[in-house]
Amino acid sequence: MLNEQWKQFKSGTDIRGVASEGVEGQSVNLTEPAVRAMCAGFILWLSKKCDKSPHDLVISVGRDSRISGPAILGYCADVMKSVGVRVLDCGLASTPSMFMTTVDLGCDGALQITASHHPFNRNGLKFFTIDGGLEGSDIEEILLYAQNGDTPAASDRGEIIPTDYMSAYSARLRDMICREVNAEDHEHPLKGFKIVVDAGNGAGGFYADKVLAPLGADTSGSCFLEPDGMFPNHIPNPEDSDAMASISRAVLDSNADMGVIFDTDVDRGGAVDCTGREINRNRLVAMAAAIALENEPGGTVVTDSTTSAGLKDFIEGELAGTHCRFKRGYKNVINEAIRLNGEGVNCPLAIETSGHAAMRENYFLDDGAYLCTKLIIKMACLKREGKSLESLIEKLREPVESRELRFKILEKDFKARGNRILEELDKYARSQPNWIVADDSCEGVRVSFTKGDGDGWFMLRLSVHDPIMPMNVESDSAGGVEQIIDKAMAFLKTQSGLEL
Repeated sequence: MLNEQWKQFKSGTDIRGVASEGVEGQSVNLTEPAVRAMCAGFILWLSKKCDKSPHDLVISVGRDSRISGPAILGYCADVMKSVGVRVLDCGLASTPSMFMTTVDLGCDGALQITASHHPFNRNGLKFFTIDGGLEGSDIEEILLYAQNGDTPAASDRGEIIPTDYMSAYSARLRDMICREVNAEDHEHPLKGFKIVVDAGNGAGGFYADKVLAPLGADTSGSCFLEPDGMFPNHIPNPEDSDAMASISRAVLDSNADMGVIFDTDVDRGGAVDCTGREINRNRLVAMAAAIALENEPGGTVVTDSTTSAGLKDFIEGELAGTHCRFKRGYKNVINEAIRLNGEGVNCPLAIETSGHAAMRENYFLDDGAYLCTKLIIKMACLKREGKSLESLIEKLREPVESRELRFKILEKDFKARGNRILEELDKYARSQPNWIVADDSCEGVRVSFTKGDGDGWFMLRLSVHDPIMPMNVESDSAGGVEQIIDKAMAFLKTQSGLEL
């Protein structure tokens, strides 16, 4: 069992920690010895999984733009080489590209050094095999090896090979655009389009220079393409309001046809249309669903549990598909889609409102660049028909109001307390007149209200990793959100252990 020292590094299906000084009250715990021990643990885990000796393994290593990335990559590559691994050093790279090295380059495993959208001082390790990202139980096993000091035997057969895989990854996206747009000028299908990119100083700057520009797109007006691990302009996060305001301004200032934005390591993406209107959260899910179901009539779309009522109506009514709400957490959503397909259910898309989107046609890999590429292809095709990208979701009913509240759980065993509160809420809700409890919730408690009682819904759940209970609220009427919050708070005030 993991002790407290090593348990702190487990963040769902990743390893995360503080890697740099600079934030008050946060001391570095992702130290060189810790990283080396974790890397050794991954080699042991991968060796067992592949049934290969460490000196027969090929592992790719990449990083995002964080200031601690080069040093951590160096530690990991050094550990791998010292036990005989053939290391492909991919340098600055996107997380999805690192998975693709297991497909295109035949790597036994891949390691990306990233902490997604988290602050500059944090970093982490994310692992892949040809089967995709690791599960939480795999991370525990790796950390247990590290805790016990287990290390593969030394070998002089290792080598580190500098590898420019991002060029090959970019070429794959370009080829996809050329093929699917099928323009008269086949090699320049984006000629005449202006598309701006906001990389937030993360790893996504390649998309403007290596994907769009060579295809004829005008990318002038793109911003923050240069990698800078201090993220001086805004958080690289499509869910962040400042980040979305940034790409909206860039589109309007440049009079662009479209704008795309990525998080730090490019496993998430978002977009804005030519008017600067955001295409993220429920709107992004709806647009991705429209594209994914175009040639998959009756297909199922798996989303996280916080999606709107209007989205369900859109997928099942306008798109004639099936909407499956599942547990929050992109890995949960992806695993459910894979499970459904394994049972014979036609499920081409798994997508979380945070921007993690995984398509069956792309190995169910959550890839922000792939998602934005699909949007750009659709925009170009619709333009030939005299239509806009927005026309795909013109019948999506969106809430008049929405809000998220986050309540801190004060007790040490926060999961136990959170689950007790949810049990009590379920009982309470079922006893209240005009409270309609959803029977298809895979997590938390979701309650709907008719017009006059709030005209919307709320959902209370337990955060995947943190001592927090988020509550999402939506209403189709002005003032409805406050009305619903008042009803929910009447219950929450009876519960101990919550900071209200």
